[in-house]
Amino acid sequence: MQALAVVLERPEHLALSRLALTPAAEGDAVVAVSWSGISTGTERLLWSGRMPPFPGMGYPLVPGYESVGTVVEAASGSGLKIGQTVFVPGARCFGEVNGLFGGAASHLIAPAARLVPVDAALGDRACLIALAATAYHALSGIVPGERNLIVGHGVLGRLLARLTRIAGGEPVVWEREPVRAAGDFGYPVLAPEDDPTRDYPVITDVSGDSGLLDTLIGCLAPGGEIVLAGFYEAPLAFAFPPAFMREARIRVSAEWRPGDLAAVRALIETGRLSLDGLITHRRPATQAEGAYRTAFADPSCLKMILDWRTCS
Repeated sequence: MQALAVVLERPEHLALSRLALTPAAEGDAVVAVSWSGISTGTERLLWSGRMPPFPGMGYPLVPGYESVGTVVEAASGSGLKIGQTVFVPGARCFGEVNGLFGGAASHLIAPAARLVPVDAALGDRACLIALAATAYHALSGIVPGERNLIVGHGVLGRLLARLTRIAGGEPVVWEREPVRAAGDFGYPVLAPEDDPTRDYPVITDVSGDSGLLDTLIGCLAPGGEIVLAGFYEAPLAFAFPPAFMREARIRVSAEWRPGDLAAVRALIETGRLSLDGLITHRRPATQAEGAYRTAFADPSCLKMILDWRTCS
């Protein structure tokens, strides 16, 4: 079996190539992908060649971990049905081509246990559930009525703000890019220099800016926590005395866990968490090269979705 896949051959060189897929093993399912999302965090670093050493890293590679499609083959007892809509958090089925994270392809073969059934009515918005689970995993110390700071107003920052409000907190967001700050969100979005607050109990950074740590410590309440939820290409460092004076806590939030995904699925299914307004750009998968460049260069692009439905 073959698939059409996005292949990063080397930094800033992308091709749409037909690859032979590793045959399905016992317990695997085959998925015809409808849509996949482009990550402006890890995938941008892979694209630029600035990704720090990471397990499975190496070119050529198939990127992507936000895919949604239809089950076309599944063993009995897998819990999956033919025609069922599922979320696929990447795959490693491309032979000698690395799958990091291996979701940007027309067809995928992955263990059935890793596939997550989703409501078909969500359409391409279902690609966002991994980011929603990542935001849920990063959520920390929400006290009803308390103001918490989120740094960055991309998709992850917006999901964090929505989840903070669901938990009863009052999010404040820092964003320097005017096109991402403009609008009525039900919470303030402002430039850092316009925010006089210096006692946030929790600050969550999703910007990936490794130079912000001293600034964030200066805005932290005594005993407060900074959550690093971005992906940082450069080493992080901070001045010790201000952190000492505040007895600051710094936590790294990694990728989501199954419990996080289950929690956000429940919030989405009950209508408490909306995924609306987060996908701003869509392109046919045949236009993948231009789509990746737009996703990484256009600040108005919150989330780019590749449509694989016309690819054979």
